[in-house]
Amino acid sequence: MSDPIRFYYRGAVQEVHDAAPTQTVLQHLREDLHCTGTKEGCAEGDCGACTVVLASLVNGQVEMKTVNACIQLTPTLDGKALFSVEDLQQPDGALHPVQQAMVECHGSQCGFCTPGFVMSLWGMYLKKDGAEPTRCEIDDGLSGNLCRCTGYRPIIDAAKRMSVLPKVSFDRDALSMQLQGLQRDSLHTYVVRGQQFHAPRTVDELAQLRADKPQATLLAGSTDVGLWVTKQLRELGEIIYLGNVAALKTIDVQDGMLAIGAGASLNDAYAALCEHYPDELSELWQRFASLPIRNAGTLGGNVANGSPIGDSMPWLIALGTQIVLRGAAGQRSLPLEDFYLGYQKKDLRPDEFVEALRVPLPRAQVKFRTYKLAKRFDQDISAVCAAFAFELDGERIVEARIAFGGMAATPQRATQTETFLRHQTWTEENLVIAMGLLADDYAPLSDMRASNTYRMTTAQNLLRRFWLETRHSAPLPRTALNAYACRA
Repeated sequence: MSDPIRFYYRGAVQEVHDAAPTQTVLQHLREDLHCTGTKEGCAEGDCGACTVVLASLVNGQVEMKTVNACIQLTPTLDGKALFSVEDLQQPDGALHPVQQAMVECHGSQCGFCTPGFVMSLWGMYLKKDGAEPTRCEIDDGLSGNLCRCTGYRPIIDAAKRMSVLPKVSFDRDALSMQLQGLQRDSLHTYVVRGQQFHAPRTVDELAQLRADKPQATLLAGSTDVGLWVTKQLRELGEIIYLGNVAALKTIDVQDGMLAIGAGASLNDAYAALCEHYPDELSELWQRFASLPIRNAGTLGGNVANGSPIGDSMPWLIALGTQIVLRGAAGQRSLPLEDFYLGYQKKDLRPDEFVEALRVPLPRAQVKFRTYKLAKRFDQDISAVCAAFAFELDGERIVEARIAFGGMAATPQRATQTETFLRHQTWTEENLVIAMGLLADDYAPLSDMRASNTYRMTTAQNLLRRFWLETRHSAPLPRTALNAYACRA
């Protein structure tokens, strides 16, 4: 039996009966609801013209986040509230302060990207409850929006100006009441013309579905799978959606490890991680994609995807993270580096899914750093991502863990370099030898992002940077090398 998709939009509960499970939220807005303020620019979550705000109930509280409508699938709206630029007009017809600020600061020229910017500004306005955001918060909040007319300065001015205008409040209590009436307590199955979309509520329901339907596509944040639909025009077959399994979103400390459910968003996961590793991970948090992508994407999905240029895996591997898998036979865990068998090949049985990640917490003697090299500071894929975690006893290296992304077919440890460094002194002489050994551990490729020579040279130089920051004698302060880092 198929249940309709139910969500709250424009002051009413919407029911969807016949949209394809792979229809995007953007398509539904424009083609079915005829709300055309939201635009399609790239259809891959890069330009931000399609930015909307989604509201969900999380532990009884309304949580509102900006996301890219162009890669979110319509059935994932079930139980949520959707807000687009049409929602911002006030009852008396007046503009919302974020819109008025864009007008006053001349933040719009051709206007195509403007609705997306407005929605990102509105998300910022809600988060700050109308208070003035810092420049860092503005940069992060607009990191997913591109404009080719204004040069951004007037839009940044508008972000500052909106807090000076008369405040407009938002009734979260009323929205909470609406959302409570849309919540389901068991599996939701949506079927259209033979296409099936399953949204379990518990880990047990998910495990049973996965065992029964091992060929089904697992969908979490849709930041990768969404592109299969919009760019590759792939048929997904049956879909199992993980986004309603609350137990997969938990983040807590267990036995000296930070246990992160596979369904926790990238933003929530990095926020929790940065409470323990503030200096080491804050820049990577800010530079990991854009805010809407981090709001939608999950750390578990990023790890399960296993891209050789993914930014999370190198530092997770360097820290000694364990991946927890769940299948019909129960749980099993293994070191994250053992999960990757080859390019797009993983130690994952047909009935299994990623349930959690267990990240070691800081230890006094372990020096940890991670570095990202890309052509742009914001919203760019790495050419090289490096991570180092050394246990030091004075100048002696007790244990060395080195991992790189962008240097091999998988995120990979530098085993030969690690073997040499173990029990050596952390001196410049041994550093130089270790830098040379990286060429034995990796044979990077050349592509549009970087040449193999660039990758090897920068990988070696990043190891030197790590030495400069962690050497026993006169270590260079990390802030001196990281002056532009901004806490997200």
